[in-house]
Amino acid sequence: MMARIVPKSSLTRFISHSHNFCTATQTQKLERIADEILSLTKLERNDYAVLLRYKLGFNKYGPAITGIGSSSIAGAGARAASAGAKSDVKAAEKVVFDVKIEKYDASSKIKIIKEVRGFTDLGLKEAKDLVEKVPAVVKKGITKKEAESIMAKLKDLGATVVLE
Repeated sequence: MMARIVPKSSLTRFISHSHNFCTATQTQKLERIADEILSLTKLERNDYAVLLRYKLGFNKYGPAITGIGSSSIAGAGARAASAGAKSDVKAAEKVVFDVKIEKYDASSKIKIIKEVRGFTDLGLKEAKDLVEKVPAVVKKGITKKEAESIMAKLKDLGATVVLE
């Protein structure tokens, strides 16, 4: 990891000339934060950037442009990247699914509870409570193939099931 090292004296001078309202403690605090960010790995810095954008409310404006040289993108380049991001979102296929029971036939409630117990690690009471509070997600974060097989089994028993 290559980090750009700036002598503290020039950093302090830069901050004090740029912001006359900065006190020495504020400058030290900013230097400490900058040092901590520079000590993070690439993955940690990426996670931090995502978290910071979320906390600042920038997540409302669509996907962020990330990558090498992203800070140099401006004007028309940003608009082109935005258009490219929209087409990538359409092309991206969902790979993780949740199985949700919308409703079920009351006569097949017991069979559905047994089936839910079969593909989850729930006990009888927990599975019963889950099925009774429909609409409810019964299985989260599974592949499309697994989700479709569970969905088919539940539909055969008389449940209305959707993938999310």
